[in-house]
Amino acid sequence: MKYFYSHIIETTEISLEIGDLDIPKEDRVKLISLAEENLHHSLLDLVLSHLSEEDKKMFLSHLADEKHDIAWEFVVNKVDGLENKIIAEAKRIKEELRKDIEKVKN
Repeated sequence: MKYFYSHIIETTEISLEIGDLDIPKEDRVKLISLAEENLHHSLLDLVLSHLSEEDKKMFLSHLADEKHDIAWEFVVNKVDGLENKIIAEAKRIKEELRKDIEKVKN
């Protein structure tokens, strides 16, 4: 699925690590979906926390219309250093997910 941050955030490595778990396929698919949703909601929360109420409405309107490129252009012009903030938050979340996956493997 495409998101407003898809051009800077990659989730393949988490999917591959979950794919290596010795669990039924349907459970792996559910876990991958949950991991991606977790990341998405965290990044969405990060962006929304930096916007005014009016800007939140505009941003969410673009997302609801699946205009992800327009949504990105809108927020990147509203929030200084947004790309770096998103990259840092995604890195933090993916590291947490990796740690959780490693616990399951051991």
